[in-house]
Amino acid sequence: MKVTFERVIPDEKSSFRTIHNNSPISEFKWEYHYHPEIELVCVISGSGTRHVGYHKSNYTNGDLVLIGSNIPHSGFGLNSIDPHEEIVLQFKQEILQFPEQEVEARSIKDLLELSKYGIKFHRKIKKAIIPKLRLMLESEGYKRYLLLLEILFELSQSKDYELLNNEIMPYTIISKNKTRLENIFTFVEHNYDKEINIEDVAKLANLTLPAFCNFFKKATQITFTEFVNRYRINKACLLMAQDKSISECSYSCGFNNVTYFNRMFKKYTEKTPSEFMKNFSHNKVNVNLKIEEPKIKIGF
Repeated sequence: MKVTFERVIPDEKSSFRTIHNNSPISEFKWEYHYHPEIELVCVISGSGTRHVGYHKSNYTNGDLVLIGSNIPHSGFGLNSIDPHEEIVLQFKQEILQFPEQEVEARSIKDLLELSKYGIKFHRKIKKAIIPKLRLMLESEGYKRYLLLLEILFELSQSKDYELLNNEIMPYTIISKNKTRLENIFTFVEHNYDKEINIEDVAKLANLTLPAFCNFFKKATQITFTEFVNRYRINKACLLMAQDKSISECSYSCGFNNVTYFNRMFKKYTEKTPSEFMKNFSHNKVNVNLKIEEPKIKIGF
């Protein structure tokens, strides 16, 4: 898993960028990245993984998230399946300059401050702003800018949201130990479906086993074994959303014992696999696994 800086270029004759993704997900690279621009992601249809800052969980039937400046995040087509459609707005806070006496603008300023934690809005507000987002795709000039203000003001008035992170992840977090952590995460991505020998991972990090265990726990606040289990359960949920059986999900995600898989699944999702599949199939509930990307601390 690489963490890259993305250069955002505004649309022609515009102060911000609008993206409409409506192609097969195989055509896009959903990398973990960051940029100075604030980003509003509206997944109109589709299911996948939201990864914003420290937070990592799944969504179903679309999503609406506001991501603050320089907060590392993945594209929302990560682990998605077709069809997937989304509209993304990327803008710098500097284009939103309001007079100090403009009382109505204070709520937008508060909204942008909260965006540093990642804001997930619920379905009602998402449904309300989709027409404005679609209209923006067809608009030009000042009409696009006014639509942006309308959308932000409407979001700022909503109380129907939740913060994805308890603390702000500074983008400088990726600068220290970047290569070593990227190598470890990439190894897990490529080998989660097989037995992982922690000694092999320690060698990959060029550390002794005790030093590796100490490094990983200090960097992420969880053990390497717990990180692997969380990653596997996250993958299992995505397979269940594709109507795979419990045993198939278990073995496909590296669990050689279904009983252990059931125990780990309940630990991280607060549901049994059967309960999860029943809720997903009949109610199409939004899936929040409470599985977060480990917190990578600075200064060790």
